[in-house]
Amino acid sequence: MEQGQLSCEFQHTIEVTDDGSATLFVPALNEHYHSVKGALTEAGHIYRDCAFMHRAQSGVGERLRLLEVGFGTGLNACVTAMVADESHPVHYISLEKYPVDNSILKALRYDNLLDNGLMHAIHEAPWDEAVSVTPYFTLEKKRADYLSDPLPVSVDVVYFDAFAPEKQPEMWTPEAFRRLVEVMNAGAVLTTYCAKGEVRRLLASLGLTMERLSGPVGGKREILRGTLLL
Repeated sequence: MEQGQLSCEFQHTIEVTDDGSATLFVPALNEHYHSVKGALTEAGHIYRDCAFMHRAQSGVGERLRLLEVGFGTGLNACVTAMVADESHPVHYISLEKYPVDNSILKALRYDNLLDNGLMHAIHEAPWDEAVSVTPYFTLEKKRADYLSDPLPVSVDVVYFDAFAPEKQPEMWTPEAFRRLVEVMNAGAVLTTYCAKGEVRRLLASLGLTMERLSGPVGGKREILRGTLLL
C-alpha cells in the first residue's frame, strides 16, 4: 500500500492471514497491508479479477496500462503477472513513496507459497525503469508520491490500494482522485477494497459509474468498482 506522508522508518511485523499467505502489520498505525482474512485472496479477487481481468475482457490482446497506488509487498503485481499472457498483456506501473526493504519482502515467503519465481523477479526488478518480467508483463516500479508527482497517462486499469481513509485521509480527497481520473482512458476500470459511501459518491461525482461488488470469500462484504465512461 502507498504510504503517503507517513515516515519511512516505522516498523513492520509479519502476520499470517487466514488463507495461509502473509502480510505486513504496522503497529504504529494499527494497520495491515492486506486483509487478515487472506492477503492472497484479497489481491486476486479485488484487483486481478474485478479490475484487470474484467477490463481485459473488452480488449483481448490489447496491452493494457495498469496503475497501482501503491506497490506495498508486490502481491497485487504478482497475481496479475500470473494471468498475463498473449490474450492479456499488461504494462504494470506501481507508485510507492517509501518502498519496503527487500529483506522484509523476502521474509514474507511469497515465492514458497506461489512456487512460480515471479515474486522474486518482481522484488528484484530495479526501481524507476521498465522491466520485462515475462513477454506479457512489463513492470515499472516508481518511487513516486501519488499526491504530487506526475502520474502516468493513458491508464486503462487502476488498483487503488492506499491505507484506509481514517489512516491516510489525504489519499482519499477530491483533489487526489481528480488527478487520478484525469489520466484514465475512457472505459478505464478502478477497484478498491474500500466500500464507504463517501468514497463511492466522490468517485461518482468525478465521472465514474460505480458498482458495489461482493468482496473476497471470507473477507469484506463489499468492494467498489468504477468505470470511466466518457
